[in-house]
Amino acid sequence: MVGYDPRAKDAALSSEDAALAGSAAGMVTRAIISPFDVIKIRFQLQIERLSSQKPEGKYTGLFQACRCIYTEEGLPAFWKGHVPAQLLSISFGAVQFASFEVLTEVIHKTTSYDSQTAGVHFVSGGLAACSATVVCQPLDTLRTRFAAQGEPKIYRNLRHAVFTMCRSEGMPTFYRGLSPTLVAVFPYAGLQFFFYNVFKKMLSPTPKAGHSGGNLQSFLCGSGAGMISKTITYPFDLFKKRLQVGGFEVARLHFGKVRSYKGLLDCAVQIAKEEGLHGFYKGLSPSLLKAALSTGFTFFGYEFFLDLLRDLKERPRNGLLQDPKPR
Repeated sequence: MVGYDPRAKDAALSSEDAALAGSAAGMVTRAIISPFDVIKIRFQLQIERLSSQKPEGKYTGLFQACRCIYTEEGLPAFWKGHVPAQLLSISFGAVQFASFEVLTEVIHKTTSYDSQTAGVHFVSGGLAACSATVVCQPLDTLRTRFAAQGEPKIYRNLRHAVFTMCRSEGMPTFYRGLSPTLVAVFPYAGLQFFFYNVFKKMLSPTPKAGHSGGNLQSFLCGSGAGMISKTITYPFDLFKKRLQVGGFEVARLHFGKVRSYKGLLDCAVQIAKEEGLHGFYKGLSPSLLKAALSTGFTFFGYEFFLDLLRDLKERPRNGLLQDPKPR
C-alpha cells in the first residue's frame, strides 16, 4: 500500500526514497502515454462545437485525429513537448509522492486517524498534488505550448520557448491556468488516492506488511481510480489548457477559431455559451484512456520501485545477520 504504514517499521523508507520512486514511475509513465496527451490537448483547444451530424472542428474523433496529426506532422508529433512533459512527470512524481508519504505519517502520528484509511489518503493526496502543482506549473505550461503548436513550429526547443515566452509575455505567463489547476487537482489527486486505497483493500484485504505490491493488481486499481477521478474533474483540466495557451493564437490557427479569456469564470461562461455543455468534455475519450494508463502505470511503477529500494536496503542488513565465515 502507498502511504505511511505503521506495521512496516523494519522496512520503512524515507521521503527521499518516495521521491526517487515517484520520479522513476513518472518518467516511465510519461514515455508511454505521451501520444494520448497530445491528442487530448488538441481536442481541448478546439473551440468549435462537437456535432455528429455536422462536425465543425478539425478533429472530430479519436482515430480521425490520429490520422490527421500523423499525415500532417508525422509520427514525432505524438511526442511534441516530450522533454518538458518528461521533466514535469519526474518533478511532479517526486514532489507528490514524497509529500504524500510525509503527510500520511504526520496525520497518523498527530491525530487519531489511521494513515491507511481512504479518507486520509484523499486529503493527503489532494494536498500533495497541490504542492507538486505549484512547483511544476511552469513545466506544465511549456508542455501544453509544445503539444499545441503545429507546423511550422513556433518554438524550436525548450530553451527557445522559455526565452521567447519571457520576452514577449513575461514571467506570469508560466503560471497561467494555475487557479483552475489547483481547484481541480485537489479533488482529482485526492480521489485517485482514495479509490486506489479502496480498490486495493477490496482485492487485498490483508496485504503483507512492508510490501507495496507493484503488480497487475496495482495497475488495475490505479486505472480504475484514474478513470473515475478524471471523469469527475475533467472540465477544470480543459479550462486550464485553454488559459495556458492564451496569447499563443499564432500556433493555434491551424485548429480553426481561436479565443482569449480574461480568467477562469470568463472561460467557463464563453465555453458554455459558444460550445454548449459538451464543450466542457472535449477530448474526454483520449483523456480517459490516458488517465487509465497513466494512473495505472504510476501506481504500479511507484510500488514496484518502492519494493526494489526496500529490497536493496534489506540486503546489507541480512548479510550482517548471517556471517558466512566460521570462527
